[in-house]
Amino acid sequence: MELLCYEVDTIRRARPDPNLLYDDRVLQNLLILEERFLPQGSYFKCMQKDIQPFMRRMVATWMLEVCEEQKCEEEVFPLAMNYLDRFLAVVPIKKRHLQLLGAVCMFLASKLKETCPLTAEKLCIYTDNSIKPEELLDWELVVLGKLKWNLAAVTPHDFIEHIVRKLPLPTEKLPLIRKHTQTFIALCATDYSFALYTPSMIATGSVAAAVCGLQLDDGDRSLWGDNLTDLLAKITNIEVTSGFWHKIQIISVKDGQGNVFQEIRADILVDCLKACQELIETVLVDNLRQVRQQQLEEQNGRNKAVKEVDQSSTPTDVRDVNL
Repeated sequence: MELLCYEVDTIRRARPDPNLLYDDRVLQNLLILEERFLPQGSYFKCMQKDIQPFMRRMVATWMLEVCEEQKCEEEVFPLAMNYLDRFLAVVPIKKRHLQLLGAVCMFLASKLKETCPLTAEKLCIYTDNSIKPEELLDWELVVLGKLKWNLAAVTPHDFIEHIVRKLPLPTEKLPLIRKHTQTFIALCATDYSFALYTPSMIATGSVAAAVCGLQLDDGDRSLWGDNLTDLLAKITNIEVTSGFWHKIQIISVKDGQGNVFQEIRADILVDCLKACQELIETVLVDNLRQVRQQQLEEQNGRNKAVKEVDQSSTPTDVRDVNL
């Protein structure tokens, strides 16, 4: 009798539902609902006095590291950042409570998206036990109340499959495109510059950046530069509804008889998509530069430590002795 030992992934993941992905009404409803879950204005200017943008970036980076180490669903981190931004937009807090707020937001997001959510005890360990589980649970009720229990927020991940399936992309490249798109979305969530962008705008910009970054526009002309942007604008604007007035500029025009009618300027959406994609690429370059700088500093620190060890610190290492 042979004993076979192998690792089994005990985490169960939901499979995509084709009934939801291939119905354009789902995409239209997402476009209508996404505005309800945006933070109300720039809270650093009008609400937060003790919190600065760099502090948000620090706690966001920590939250992303926790989600990656715990192998959370890709939606958990952007959803947690949505909770954090919406809470900070309505409640002023002290900077000593920012990490606690981030832990609570991850706690709530994992409950909504994970089959095995993060526990309060585990999150407290990730804070070096600077907070207690009881404190985290108390803040959970506070955050839920301020968010009015509206936790099923629309995130950029909700748009990925709706966008990707409508693009003429090679099938063998789809997993890589999704992975790069998810990476760009996580990058956007860590940067406050994207806090007021709609999830659909971030998703389309991330897909465009992924396609261009992987150089998939060499073969199909529809994936070239402006053609890709125009195609993405059409995908995320299937039907003009009152739900996404911010994406379309509507101008009142009079005809020869004085009758007023509305002219829709869809090119505004194209310009917004271009600006979003360029901002994503700029943030990516800045982050890569910071990572390289950090790696260089760490390498210099290790080299310095090695030199200090090599230097003579006792008389036993004297080279020249004149007797």
